[in-house]
Amino acid sequence: MLDSETKAVETPEDHAEELRLWLRLLTCTTLIEGEVRGRLRQRFDVTLPRFDLMAQLDKAPDGMTLSDVSKRMMVSNGNVTGLVERLVESGHLDRRTSDTDRRVQVIRLTKLGRAEFRRMAAEHEAWIADLFADLSPKDVRELMRLLAKTKASAQKSAGRRRA
Repeated sequence: MLDSETKAVETPEDHAEELRLWLRLLTCTTLIEGEVRGRLRQRFDVTLPRFDLMAQLDKAPDGMTLSDVSKRMMVSNGNVTGLVERLVESGHLDRRTSDTDRRVQVIRLTKLGRAEFRRMAAEHEAWIADLFADLSPKDVRELMRLLAKTKASAQKSAGRRRA
C-alpha cells in the first residue's frame, strides 16, 4: 500500500510543490509519531498522551492547572481530565485545590510519577536520536531553520485568514 506522499510523487503533474511538501511533512510526522507510540506502549505500557502530560508537568514542579495543561497540549479540558484521573489513581499525579481559587485544580507529578517519567524520557530521547541518526548536525540545523520558516509562514497565513 502506498502512502499519500508516494502517490503524489508518482503523479507530480497532479500536485503543486507545496502540496507535495505538506504530504512529505505529514508522512514524516506520522511515521515518527507511530514509532514513538509503539515504543512507549511496548517498553512502558504507556500512551503518548499520557507521556506528553507527564512531560508538561515535569517542567512545572509546582504543578499546573488543568486549563494550562490543556493549552500546552493543545487538547480540550475533557481530554486532560480523563488522563489526570488515571494518573492520580495510579499514584503518578497529585491533585489539589488552588490556594487562590477553590474552583481550580492544580496537578503535579508525585515522586513516583517524576521518577518514572524521567526514566521514560531518557529512553525517548535516545529513540528520537536513533530516528534522526542519518542526519548530520548540519542537516539538523538546516532542517530546523527551514521548519522555523515554515512555521512562521503557516502562522502568517492563519493570521490573514482570521483577519
